[in-house]
Amino acid sequence: MPSAPTHPFKLAMDHDHSYKLLFSHPEMVADLLRGFVHEDWVNDLDFASLERVNDGYVTDDLRERLDDIVWRVRLGPEWVYVYLLIEFQSSVDTFMAVRILAYLGLLYQDIIRTGGLTANRLLPPVLPIVLYNGKPRWTAATEVADLIAASPTGLDRYRPHLCYLLLDEGRYADSELAPLRNLAAALFQLENSRTPQDVEQVLTALVEWLKAPGQDSLRRAFTVWLKRVLLPGRMPGVDFNNLNDLQEVNSMLAERVIEWTEEWKQQGLRQGMEKGMEKGMEKGMEKGMEKGMEKGMEKGMEKGMEKGMEKGREEGRQEGRQEGEASLLFRLMELRFGSLDETIRNRLQTANAEILLRWGERLLVANSVEDVLRD
Repeated sequence: MPSAPTHPFKLAMDHDHSYKLLFSHPEMVADLLRGFVHEDWVNDLDFASLERVNDGYVTDDLRERLDDIVWRVRLGPEWVYVYLLIEFQSSVDTFMAVRILAYLGLLYQDIIRTGGLTANRLLPPVLPIVLYNGKPRWTAATEVADLIAASPTGLDRYRPHLCYLLLDEGRYADSELAPLRNLAAALFQLENSRTPQDVEQVLTALVEWLKAPGQDSLRRAFTVWLKRVLLPGRMPGVDFNNLNDLQEVNSMLAERVIEWTEEWKQQGLRQGMEKGMEKGMEKGMEKGMEKGMEKGMEKGMEKGMEKGMEKGREEGRQEGRQEGEASLLFRLMELRFGSLDETIRNRLQTANAEILLRWGERLLVANSVEDVLRD
């Protein structure tokens, strides 16, 4: 019997806790640094020294910051702190750099208080990382100085400067991630997966990588994340509570891959249709209303407004339907042929209803994108 729908707040909490559980393992942090921080000094880190440190900093008003993760690792005789902030929100935080500035201030206060200074009584270097897994691409400034208005001559030197390293999971193509024997890359692949086959392929590799007895804890952490976060998001209504190991998840996926592929595809079609129609109708109505208003004003305020509004509504409905059809066709083509670039999307958006219908009919029998869009 299908399980009850998961409340969005509970799902977000599970996501936060599951991600934090994963990056509580030194193997995940080491692979994140090795695979995605492309700087020479990373090669000199002593990954065997990776050590989790206190990540709750109590401010003067007794509020605590507990949802980020702090590790330290030796670079020669000194410690380097890795401040890992994992973002789970679906929208971009414009002032993330300000948040990072505040969190690092708390971290440095804690280091001073606990005697974590370097041998020459200085603060240790810190690498702040924002690991973002939302769907919209990240557009916020990564340097806090870019968020501050231009200052008069002389005042500019007091403007704070602090930059964080952004790792936007959705920007990494599968062709970049697949060749890597890297736990963090496997996590990114799973997040970006489009089909059950994609998940099964990554899971097969993970089962092999994490088969050693000493990796039981990390294997369980991946299992928890899969059954509480990834799979419920892909397969709502399916009960995964009885899965307790990566191999069990992989076996279940293999057994039901045909059934799940169809359900997964249907879910994607529904979401694509809803979003496409909603966005298309909204844009179409806006454009139609604008055109109607302009024409109505030219013919006379009272009579023109009446006719313009009527024509605007009709044009809005037409443009909305057309944009919705274009968005739906794009989504269907992605499900059939894989990721498509923006030139294909633009071509669909500029096509008229008759051409879209002809392309949609071809999609049923075409073997490639070119077959669908041929003249």
